[in-house]
Amino acid sequence: MSFMNDKPGEQFVDTNVAVYAYDLSAGKRQEQAKSLLNRLWQARIGCLSIQVLQEFYNITTRKLSNPLSSQHAYNIVADLGQWRIHTPAVADVLGAVQIQQRYQLSFWDALIVRSASQLGCAILWSEDLNDGQIVEGVLVRNPFV
Repeated sequence: MSFMNDKPGEQFVDTNVAVYAYDLSAGKRQEQAKSLLNRLWQARIGCLSIQVLQEFYNITTRKLSNPLSSQHAYNIVADLGQWRIHTPAVADVLGAVQIQQRYQLSFWDALIVRSASQLGCAILWSEDLNDGQIVEGVLVRNPFV
């Protein structure tokens, strides 16, 4: 499976995909997520949000069966922070509420969609939404299907 889009454009990575790339217990999903992150890094088209970086740090240091050390997670966040990052503001929170209501998503998923949309991303990589669904002009892709 090719992870790259047919048309050029930036691609947003949801927290779950980023976490799998560093979860030693994730098996094949770890390989797939790591490969995707590497491809996006090489092509310089990866995007994230502050929300993703916060959730990534929290999950990888506290909730994995083999948690990362605080320093290791810090270093990864610093590296990922070199990608294009969306910093949500009040208007984004309000926009996420509207997306939540329109698409019947969780608030946190709606905020991820809002960030991807605000950055103009062509693709949102996530396993939390339906693969192939278009939400707010962003194509959702699940790298694990």
